[in-house]
Amino acid sequence: MGKIETKEALVAELLATIERAVAANGGSTTARKPAHRVRFHWPPHPISYSFHVLASDWTGCTSFEAYGERFDVRVARTRHGVFGRCEEIWHEERGDTEEEMLRNLRETSEPLFRRQLLINQALGRPGRFTGHISELEPIDHLKLLYCEDRDVANEARTEIETHGRNPVYMPGLLVVLNDRRHPNRRSAQWCVLDLFEGLPTFCHSPEDEQAAVQAIKGLIWDAEDDYARTIYKAGVVLGGHIPYTFGGPTLLECLQAPSRIGRRSAIHGLFHVVEWIPDMQGRVLEALRKQSETDPEPQLREFAALMARDIEAGDADHIPEPVFPDEQ
Repeated sequence: MGKIETKEALVAELLATIERAVAANGGSTTARKPAHRVRFHWPPHPISYSFHVLASDWTGCTSFEAYGERFDVRVARTRHGVFGRCEEIWHEERGDTEEEMLRNLRETSEPLFRRQLLINQALGRPGRFTGHISELEPIDHLKLLYCEDRDVANEARTEIETHGRNPVYMPGLLVVLNDRRHPNRRSAQWCVLDLFEGLPTFCHSPEDEQAAVQAIKGLIWDAEDDYARTIYKAGVVLGGHIPYTFGGPTLLECLQAPSRIGRRSAIHGLFHVVEWIPDMQGRVLEALRKQSETDPEPQLREFAALMARDIEAGDADHIPEPVFPDEQ
């Protein structure tokens, strides 16, 4: 695919990517619960260093196959066993025999291969990704937010944060927040919310800020789950990072959200609103006390009452949010 030059083309491609993911998921738009992020470290410590294998020991050659590719391996035979070094993937292994060494090398290369395959899967490309995420285009960084490997998504998030003043990113970030179809949307949305803790970096007008706040409100309003703690974070961003002008009043509106998960997020977020805007304390207390009487969820009625208590007492911390029985 050629370089995307306009915001409109970027949005169109990202929306098409979402639809392709839905099709690949059998048409289901139900969100998946993502795994926890596992930090990726590569290459592993070269095992030959631990056994003092010399440069002159690497005299043999062999290879192994994985995912339709052949990987050349240099071989050193020593009194400590057979060592193999695959320079293409910066990895080494050892075994008592050459066959065992190759088997171990292939097996312990799997984390790298899996990561490379998942990157290209998210980008809509075949095979392994062998480049550098930092060299990709903005549309690719946005696509990688949806990667099944959350460490890859986090790396893409870092790249977007680094180049956030590029105005091409903002429309795509809004697409991610407004997405209700991609199965991996929750971890992608978490990444966007993390970026929006520094919202002024991405906003180039009051309209941009209002669009971001409305997208976050939408997440809270109709939340069906709180996978990756995304909805919780939405309330934190509105209340703790952008409470002025739009964030605080929007959280008050979210107390009427049809989603109990969203209302829970709003109750929590209002504690942080008062931290930053003490003049809103009266409005917030009145709203929370009303919520403590009217919310259809008993747990949220109690949560609202206790949160109002903590705010009025000027406590530095607040009551932990409740966990619904079906979330345990």
